Amino acid sequence: MKQQRSGSRTLLWSVIMSAPGPLIVGLGLLSGKSATQAADFLRRSAELLGILMAYITYQLTSREGEEEKKARLERFSNLFVGAMMCLGGSIMLLLAVVSGNTEKGNVIPGLSIALLGVIANTLFWRKYTRLNKAEPNPILAVQARLYRAKSLVDGCVTVVLLSVAAAPGADFSQWLDRIGSAVVALYLVWCGLRTIRERLR
Repeated sequence: MKQQRSGSRTLLWSVIMSAPGPLIVGLGLLSGKSATQAADFLRRSAELLGILMAYITYQLTSREGEEEKKARLERFSNLFVGAMMCLGGSIMLLLAVVSGNTEKGNVIPGLSIALLGVIANTLFWRKYTRLNKAEPNPILAVQARLYRAKSLVDGCVTVVLLSVAAAPGADFSQWLDRIGSAVVALYLVWCGLRTIRERLR
């Protein structure tokens, strides 16, 4: 019961901490045109939906009884999270391919969120890993994987946007923006496909 309460609180905090990200990065896009920042906005929006679904499912499956129904809900939730990771990654990859080498504008909002994301997502990754080890749960296991991906992706986004902010007009920054976006996208899709494949077994 204690582990369930801890898991529920952690998921709730995940939703609360993730909610402002798409809004702030989206507002930053009004003054910035970085492919990585645009892709990051779409990724965060998709991930927020996945985290919200995981929280709702965890609440429903924490109650006693109907084990078969719980298993179906957990499976659906994890498939949904995997699909959101694939969707976010696919959109990021598309933007990386079609974006032009134009002026990137202000990327500071996206950079700030990515930097904070590295810290927060690493803490959540460790927390979900500990919770799942103490009391294995498929939803917590997938959240641990999601937050591991989020922390690594935010690290990559931070490096790319830092480069764009430091030298916005340089060819190096523009190519790093595209390449960084593509690398992030492919990693996210890989994590999503792995999650979906495991849930379909």
